[in-house]
This record gives sequence, C-alpha cells and structure tokens, in this order.
Amino acid sequence: MTTLDIAAYGLIGDLRTAALVGVNGSIDWCCLPRFDSPTIFGALLDDGRGGRFQVRSVGADRGVQRYVPRTAVLETTFAGPEGHAVVTDFMPVPTVRRPGDPSEIHRRIACTRGMVQIDVLLEPRFAYGTRAAAFERRRHGIVATDGVERTVALATSEPLAWELRDGVARAVHRVAGGQTLTLVLRDDDDDVRPIDDYASDDALSDVSRFWTEWAARSRYRGPYRDAVERSAITLKLLCYEPTGAMVAAPTTSLPEWIGGGRNWDYRYFWLRDSCFAIYSLQALGHHEEANRFMAFVRRVSRRRGAPHLQIMYGIDGRRELPEMELAHLSGYRGSRPVRVGNGAVDQLQLDVYGEVLETAYTWSRLFEVTEGTWRVLRDLVDWVADHWRRPDAGLWEVRNEPQHHVFSKVMCWVTLDRGVKLASAHALEGDAERWQREADLCRADVLEHGFDPARGAFVRAYGATDLDASALVIPMVHFLDRHDPRVAATVRAIARELTAADGMLVYRYRAPDGLEGEEGAFAIGSFWLAQALAMIGDRAAGVRIFEHMLSRANHVGLYSEQIDPATGAFLGNFPQGLTHIALINCAHVLARLAPQTD
Repeated sequence: MTTLDIAAYGLIGDLRTAALVGVNGSIDWCCLPRFDSPTIFGALLDDGRGGRFQVRSVGADRGVQRYVPRTAVLETTFAGPEGHAVVTDFMPVPTVRRPGDPSEIHRRIACTRGMVQIDVLLEPRFAYGTRAAAFERRRHGIVATDGVERTVALATSEPLAWELRDGVARAVHRVAGGQTLTLVLRDDDDDVRPIDDYASDDALSDVSRFWTEWAARSRYRGPYRDAVERSAITLKLLCYEPTGAMVAAPTTSLPEWIGGGRNWDYRYFWLRDSCFAIYSLQALGHHEEANRFMAFVRRVSRRRGAPHLQIMYGIDGRRELPEMELAHLSGYRGSRPVRVGNGAVDQLQLDVYGEVLETAYTWSRLFEVTEGTWRVLRDLVDWVADHWRRPDAGLWEVRNEPQHHVFSKVMCWVTLDRGVKLASAHALEGDAERWQREADLCRADVLEHGFDPARGAFVRAYGATDLDASALVIPMVHFLDRHDPRVAATVRAIARELTAADGMLVYRYRAPDGLEGEEGAFAIGSFWLAQALAMIGDRAAGVRIFEHMLSRANHVGLYSEQIDPATGAFLGNFPQGLTHIALINCAHVLARLAPQTD
C-alpha cells in the first residue's frame, strides 16, 4: 500500500486513546490502551511492519470523508462500480459506557445503493510493530494475540470467510442495499461475544449525543463558528479523561521535513500547550475541562525537590520520559529515526512558569484559589523571582547552548505580574512587594536587551539580531500595550522576514538550533500573526491570514504542526493541539475587534 499524506486522515477517540482513519478506510495509527502505549496499528510509520485495520469497498481505493456535524463520528463514503457504501467509525467515550471497560473501535458499513463487496483487512502489529499477531477463529469473529500479553478481539455482525495468513486476517463480504455490516474491535479481550452484546446502535446514538451536547455548551457566537467548534472537539479528543491531562498530539515521529530527522514524540502533557488549552476551552465556556486541567497542572507543578519545573510530563503525571529510537521502523516516507520518549523533558524553559501563572490567573476568575493551590503557585513565583536572570533552552526545544531568550524573559515577567495580581485579588499571602520589584527589573531588562533599536524590533535572544515568531505573543500577554509602536514594528518585521513567499505561512525562526535538517512553516505562527495584526489595528490583514489558514485545514478541519510552504503538505505530528488552540484564540480576537454596526 502507498502511505497516505498526513492530511488524508480523520481522528476518532474515546478520551483515553485515539485512532487515525485514512480516506482509504485504513486505520493506520492507534495506540492501546492509551495515547502513550505502544502501537497496535502503526502503518503510518512503517507501511510494511506497522500494522493496520482497513475497511473499504472493492474497486474504490479512496472515499470521501466527513465528520457527522458537531461530533467526533467519522464517515467515509466509497463509490464503487456496483454501489455506494458508507463506513461510520467511532469510539464510545467513558461517559457512555461502563467505567473501566476496554476501548472499542466500531466500524459500521452501510450499503446505500446497489451492492458492494467489502474488503476487510486486520493486521495488528503489537509493540511498535515487533510482534505479529496469531489469530484464533471464534464463533462470532476472531481473536488476535501477540503470544505474550496483548490481545484484541474482532466481532462481526455476519460470519466472514476469514483467510488467516502470516499475521494478517482478510475477508471479502457482500453487502446489499439497505444492509449494514458491523465490526467491533475490542482491546484486551480474548473472547468474542455476539454482536448484539456490543450494542453498536445504542453506542452510536450515545456517543453522538455526548459530542453534540458537549459542543452545544460552547458560548462562542462569533464568526468562523464551524472551525472553532471543530478545533474544540479536536482538543477534547486529545484529553486523557482518567487524569485530566491533554496530549500535544496523538502521534510520534511524523517528520517536520520529509526525509529529515526532526521527528519527536508528542504523546505527552506539555505544560505550555495545556495551559493555552485551558485558556481556550474556558473562553468557549468548557469550564469543567479547564478545571480538570488546572488540577493536573497543580499536581505536576509540585517540584518535590526538582531543580526546576519540567516542560512536559506523562499523561499519568510521571516525570521520566526517556528518549529512544526504534531502528526497526522505516519512518513516515523514510523519515528516520522513529523516536519514543522525549529528551527535551529535562530542558530548562523558563516560559512555562508564565503559562502556568497566566492560566491560573484566568482560571481564578471562576474558581476558588484554595490554600493548596496557592502554595504551589506561590512557590513557582518565588522560584522565578530567584531565577529569571538565567539563560534557558527557549520554548522551541532547540538543542544548542542556553541563551537569554526574549520570550522566556517576557513570560518570567508574566509569572511575577500574575503572582502579584493573584495575591491582591484574592488576599493571598505572598511576598508581593518583592515580586513586583523583580517584575519591574525583568521588564526593564527585556526592554534594554531584547529590543534592537537599530532594527526597531524585539529579537530572538539577547545579543542576537534575528527574529522569533514568539515575539508576536508580547501584546497578547500585556507585556506592552498593543498600540505601543515597538509592538507594531515587531509584528511588521516578523511579517516581512519570517514568512514564506506567500506572506501567510510563518517560520518560527531562521537561526541555527543545534539540529540537522530543515523544517516547515509553523502553523501556530500564522494564527499568531493574524491575531497580532488585528491587535495592532490591521484587522483586515489578520482576517486575510486567518481565512487563508482556514483554507489550509484538511478535508475534515484538522491541522498538523507544520506546513510545507512549497507543496502545502502537512508536516509534523497530527493533529496538533497547539495549532487548534491558536485558531480558537485568534477567532476570539477577530470577533472582539470586529467593526461595530448599528
């Protein structure tokens, strides 16, 4: 099989894990039982060894895919020579099944016209493709096991004539007009029950109701509502319900450049990304998720003797995420190495303190700041008051020597400023006078060393002359007023110097970063630029970039981390939560700054 483009997938999930379903009906990515588990289907990273679960109409290699509106239920329509079939894919979420039940993938194939031959291929490859499946026939389906510890069961509504060979189960089955073939893949089960026991009809109704009711709670009423809603649902799909954590993306090692080595594991809880997510979801009115995120942030922010706050954690809160390479996998279109774990976990990135305090300040407008919560936050502010003068790795996880990154210093100021504001607003005990004094010193330091008068712009790091897209955030966190001429000059400079030829796609930076190879334009940068332009008074330019980025979404409204400016191809892990967060935030600003009409 030919590896699909990264953009050729939709996402389904159950708030514990997720699966990518291609327009060819193939599930080429799924980790079970949770986001950061080894793959069971990983053809996305190795077409031959990774494994897949494909359902398609014979004679129709690709279908037309869409989400059922306001849900995470995915439909793929195949038009074959003899008829049409619609494959409906979904995963029941915890609130609509018994707690503790294993994950299930439901695949319902309905013939809507004529007659179709359905080709079903099940090829689990356990433990990142190192263990092929051994199959056992059962009365109501088949069971696949790795012979060690992992098992999945596939139940079918009709008996299928399975051909079992070399770790692959395959069957072709005729479905006539008006008929439906139902397949239910259940994790961690060595038994196959009658299909009625899985109650797929009820599960589809329940999961559809869950998503529509969740989406209906959004209070966003501005323009681009469909894109905002799809982004919010995508963020919810990236949530790990047992702890309230959120993964940055459900995949690992999708390359930032085809054939390159910038391939990282994003199946973890990034403090920065999750704090931005809290802000976005709370702005939409999804306060429960924001509150659960904040509880998890508070939990992992207790440093317990660690030298500094980590930038990421496991979705269960673990701190050790050792990075290793899976040399047996060829990588997406030959992009090696494939990595699991993430070595950036030990980097000092001072900005994360600011993201945590900014989020806590926003969150505190609706929720009580308890004594325990304040103790954690106060310790973070105290630490930054002592350490904001240190160089760090910066927010982009570059692997060269630490520097005094401007964005990091700005977010240190945010830490101190929000600490003062929290203490004042809620009459909380803390050394607010010292924090204010250090905030003033930090701000003065940034203005003296981070702004280049000759260039008329904020630079990437002290002593540097090059730019960084993160400077676009300066007015968003109120470090300077959005009408300050230094802000406008910086935004204009980034629009000139960090954009691709179309002026719409934004690179993070152009400086050496200690890594080999190239990377694409960073999707969040374009949304940041659109938002910053609107904030400095050029809303029309912001709208142009925002709407251009809407046209860059894939066929079901999803985004990856990066985009190849030359081809438009998606790059990096997918779907990327941070991109969808930036879309939501930008839409809010564009709506707020829209011209008033009588």
